[in-house]
Amino acid sequence: MPTPIGNLDDITIRALKILEEADVVLAEDTRNTGKLLHHFELKKKMISYHEHNRMERQEQVMDMLKQGQLLALVSDAGMPGISDPGFELIHEIISEDLTVVVLPGANAALTALVGSGLPTDHFYFSGFLPRKKKDREEIFARLRTMETTIIFYESPPHRIQETIQDLAANFGDRNVSIAREITKRYEEYIRGTLEEVAGWLAENPLKGECCIVMEAIKQENESSWWQHLTLKEHVEQLMEREDCSSKDAIKKVAKERDVPKREVYSTYHLK
Repeated sequence: MPTPIGNLDDITIRALKILEEADVVLAEDTRNTGKLLHHFELKKKMISYHEHNRMERQEQVMDMLKQGQLLALVSDAGMPGISDPGFELIHEIISEDLTVVVLPGANAALTALVGSGLPTDHFYFSGFLPRKKKDREEIFARLRTMETTIIFYESPPHRIQETIQDLAANFGDRNVSIAREITKRYEEYIRGTLEEVAGWLAENPLKGECCIVMEAIKQENESSWWQHLTLKEHVEQLMEREDCSSKDAIKKVAKERDVPKREVYSTYHLK
């Protein structure tokens, strides 16, 4: 069940009812969940369930469920299982033919998406980006030609400027929206192109957790990205961009340029 991502008024009546009825609350951090329960005057038994103990807790949780106990799984904020532990447990419960009931509620990614002003008909949730540069570049390579709005989480806040700069270097002049402190007192949206927002962040460091929403590839620009390249350069860059073989790249180049495949082949393999 989801918990508020900032404003405690976002708790649902149904969520409070389940918390009251639950035999045990599985909490990502019992201190944070304890504050939530205290605010609503609920005294419940809590067991920690988080990224570092989820495997050892799983057998204990399954035993409680098989005994007929009602367990409420919560994260520190938002929907458990979305960039939070929970997937493995839910999978195991379903595999044992036990009941899983998902409650709707607060979610930072969807809130930021709707508030971004960017297209919402198709979107891709990428979650938290890895810290290592190599790992980030691998993800960027996969996302570069994606034709959907893309959502990232970023925390802690001091990394937001570096992340926006990385996105600008890898994705060019795309529109982006940063949602900061969603539902909280200092909620704020920063919108513009990646370069504009990177420049703004250099003068205005952000505090608080952020959600980044970036627009999809601009098809009108992407369709002509190869215009200034030679046939051979076109093939080579396509192989790098799409991680494909020379055979597949040659076939695609021929189609994009409307030239015979043998012409591209001979040019590419010309010594």
